[in-house]
Amino acid sequence: MLKERGNWREARRENARASVLAAAWELVREEGLAALSLRELARRAGITTPTVYAYFESKNAILDAMFAQAAQAFLDLKATLPVTDQPAEDLLTEARAFITFCVSDIPRYQLLFQHSVPGFTPSPESYELAVAALERTRELLARNGVHDQRQLDIWTAITTGLVDQQVSNDPGGDRWSGLVDDVTRMFLAQYSSGESV
Repeated sequence: MLKERGNWREARRENARASVLAAAWELVREEGLAALSLRELARRAGITTPTVYAYFESKNAILDAMFAQAAQAFLDLKATLPVTDQPAEDLLTEARAFITFCVSDIPRYQLLFQHSVPGFTPSPESYELAVAALERTRELLARNGVHDQRQLDIWTAITTGLVDQQVSNDPGGDRWSGLVDDVTRMFLAQYSSGESV
């Protein structure tokens, strides 16, 4: 009986945390990351500010949980992408998916990839999810004969650069996101060793 009561309490706590996080995402999607305040978050979640602290010790703890959700969503997306015997096409598919993921939810993109909240650094556990997603990109680049860390850095600069330009200069359009095919082929023409598997 005590175990059932403990499970019920834990489930209730997790549901409450999930509700607070859902309200946080709603708030930042409407007003931007800078608008995230515990008072407004509590109001939107239908609880008091002290109650928010019962579930999250600080604003940074909420941001960390949001970061973890965003990183997990990105990792989950990568897991759905096909792995074929054409690694160049797989890289292009991943690049398109990355850009769509980012431009479809700008606050999520900013939190995950731009480190745009002063004073916030994700916890090692949350950051590990982001590193796992990057590792999948590294493996895909290796399948294309691209192995050097410097080249991975160039690839991430290119892809996030397309997203930044799209978000900043043509929100809702495709002026920069539409360049992903050309950019991917140019990158592979420059850096692929031709040893793709």
